[in-house]
Amino acid sequence: MIPTDPDQIVFSGGGLRCFWQGGFMTELARTHSFAPKRITGVSGGALAGAAWIADVENKLLETMCEAFETRDSNLDLFSADEDGITPHQRLYCDVVLTVLDTAACEKIANGPQFQILIAHPPSTGLPTLTGTALAAAYEAELHAIGSPHFNWAEKMGLEAHLVDANQAARDGKLTDLVNAAAVIPPVFEPPLWQDKRVVDGGMADQAPMPEPNEGVTLVLLTRDYKRLPEVAGRHYMSPSKETPADKIDFTDPQKIRDTWAQGERDARQYRQE
Repeated sequence: MIPTDPDQIVFSGGGLRCFWQGGFMTELARTHSFAPKRITGVSGGALAGAAWIADVENKLLETMCEAFETRDSNLDLFSADEDGITPHQRLYCDVVLTVLDTAACEKIANGPQFQILIAHPPSTGLPTLTGTALAAAYEAELHAIGSPHFNWAEKMGLEAHLVDANQAARDGKLTDLVNAAAVIPPVFEPPLWQDKRVVDGGMADQAPMPEPNEGVTLVLLTRDYKRLPEVAGRHYMSPSKETPADKIDFTDPQKIRDTWAQGERDARQYRQE
């Protein structure tokens, strides 16, 4: 059941699967007028949440699809170009910069409380290698535990915390923050955020609750989980089936559109229940 007036909305991670959230929320907007006090996002959900607050979800869809039109491969070991062997980081950053323009950032700066989860790998001097190991631990726990909430990577030294995205927007650093939130080694090189290396916050929690954590909460997942905690006032919404878009397949814009359309269909189904 969809809460009619949630106090909080959580945009979970999931890479390109997060376009399900865009279709879902856009369709719900036809009959629901949400005005949450607090919003959180992690990984690709940070961009999805920012686009929702700024009302540029459709612009995000079109810009991302356009960016993928020129790519027919995710990896080229023998013909590297200016992107190296993978185009992901440059393409993603370019899309974020285009979609979260001055007007969008101003809306976010003046909008509801918005927090983005980022994570820092332990200081080994090899952030990409360490981040890759943490990503492997995250994937293992994800399938073993079957929950969006976990802690194996944190036990290996990962440090995660919520960042004030409203303040980042006021400071002109929102795009840097959104990019920092979605860093999956070795596909992405860990950038710096406030002089510390950053990796994907989704390795610490795929659905981070805001601070403070109060009231009715709508959690927008991007995949099905076998074990969801039963918390009073918390409502998890997830795709009815696996989304067409893969997490980091940057070659097929139609899969993104199909994932968006699935979100629309699922919203209509939830609305009827």
